[in-house]
Amino acid sequence: MTTTAAALVETLEELEVEYVFGYPGGRAIELLEHLPESEIELVRPRDEREASVMAETYGRLTGIPGVLTGQGPWIGSLGLMGQMEARLGSSPMVVLTEASERGEYSTLAPYQQARGDYGGFSLPKILDGVSKEWWFPRTPIETLRSTQLAFKHAVAGRPGPTAVVLDGDAITADVPDDPTPPAWDAREQTRTWDAAPTTGDIASAVEALEDATRPVVVAGNGVHAAHAYDELATVADAYDCAVVTSYMGKSTYPETDDRAAGVMGSFGHEGANRVVSEADTLLVVGCRLNPMDTNWQAPEFIRPDEQTIVHADVDARNAGWVYPADVGLIGDAKATLEALADAGSGENGWALERAAEAREWFTAPECEDDSTPIKPQRAAKEIQAVVDEETIVTADSGNNRFWLLYYLQTPAVRTYFGSGGVGGMGWANPAAVSAALTTGKDVIAVAGDGGFSMTMNSVETAVEYGVAPTFVVLNDTSLGMVRQMQHEDGDIAGVEFHDTDFVKVAEAFGAVGCRVTEPDEFATALAEGKDADTPHVIDVRIDREEEMAETLSSSFYESVGGLHE
Repeated sequence: MTTTAAALVETLEELEVEYVFGYPGGRAIELLEHLPESEIELVRPRDEREASVMAETYGRLTGIPGVLTGQGPWIGSLGLMGQMEARLGSSPMVVLTEASERGEYSTLAPYQQARGDYGGFSLPKILDGVSKEWWFPRTPIETLRSTQLAFKHAVAGRPGPTAVVLDGDAITADVPDDPTPPAWDAREQTRTWDAAPTTGDIASAVEALEDATRPVVVAGNGVHAAHAYDELATVADAYDCAVVTSYMGKSTYPETDDRAAGVMGSFGHEGANRVVSEADTLLVVGCRLNPMDTNWQAPEFIRPDEQTIVHADVDARNAGWVYPADVGLIGDAKATLEALADAGSGENGWALERAAEAREWFTAPECEDDSTPIKPQRAAKEIQAVVDEETIVTADSGNNRFWLLYYLQTPAVRTYFGSGGVGGMGWANPAAVSAALTTGKDVIAVAGDGGFSMTMNSVETAVEYGVAPTFVVLNDTSLGMVRQMQHEDGDIAGVEFHDTDFVKVAEAFGAVGCRVTEPDEFATALAEGKDADTPHVIDVRIDREEEMAETLSSSFYESVGGLHE
């Protein structure tokens, strides 16, 4: 007989799971006992938060669910960061956890009980608020079937996280030989099919694009999720469009391309925002148009009463959600763009010249400034100088991501990914380790000193698993974005940090660390880090007086009062 735990690992192998990201504990140990006998590698960082981000990043980069496992209380607390990012950022993810029931003692509130009985807490309720779907199977066959469904639902429609709460008894029980109802073949049970827009809707969209004199494509994270990069470029060429991205859509289109106009939004490029405002037709692909994207709905930005809006999304609820759409294209972004490319074409003589003007906002005099401390604009340009088609940048939350968004001009698709679903600080470090494991490419993590400190254990994980990201700390010894909201120093408590010696931290983890205070030193350190086989931590002392919001806020954002992000 085969135990459920052993059969579950066999299921993961059948589904070609490459990595499980997690931390041993509770009845998840039953699962981990069988991993050494399989082809699956356990990646065990130093806590469940980092494991959850690594699983989310794996799913984001591959389109295949990243698998997270661990004990229920910690998957439902520390491990929520990656799950929330996956839910709001549309990354496929499967969580295999447990409820620490302790068998017959569950109703007596044993230590760490998470089933929801009196005296404990309810992990299912926590998961219900984050996951697309979750299951709490009670038998061996239910466990296997639930796991198959978790993989199916994670990628069906809009991707996201799913969860299976393993029963303490079922996971150790034997799988029956001939059960009714059965568990079907894992590969067959997890198959999905892409949806595509109707012929009529495609025809309406084509008519709108062909009639346009100032067409603009707004590319969002859905293009990343569908890996629809070639199709996006083909449509932009076919209909002679300028291409703008959302923050989450950055690097869905090379920002050096002739049609690229930059990133729109509150702290996006002024040039890109103006292009969107000037458009007579907007083709929005895989972007929900959240308040940050739309400059908090500034009245002069997107105007559905004056502009034709074609909104393509895998979820029918998102098309026309924020602004009324003239045409909705419901389906997978790749299938939608392919259909548009095959059905029509147009010329206007506006897009290329207007996009070229917009790209001028990728630079500023501060990008060439040699002063010390280093200007954050100059730091972004030094990072850009080492980013090629085989490099990935993972960007954290806070001021650092907006400096990068604005001044790092991506040379190719899939070269920049940021924490923009839930936008948690500390995302960039474990994301970089996962990206290095997943892709084998050069990876540069960029965070402030606050975000880096939250997950700096990821440096040790990189050393342990033999990958060598470069970790860049844009260090202003403060919680910079919040500090700059102050009218006077001391207005907001908790924004100043102790000056941590990140060089010693790096060395303690077995990495290489250095502190740089001049732009040329930073350039040298980046080149050395990228060429090395050992992780490098670069502590970059930046000018803390450079006001991010004051410098980067768009005129549309300011027109509605410059609300705090």
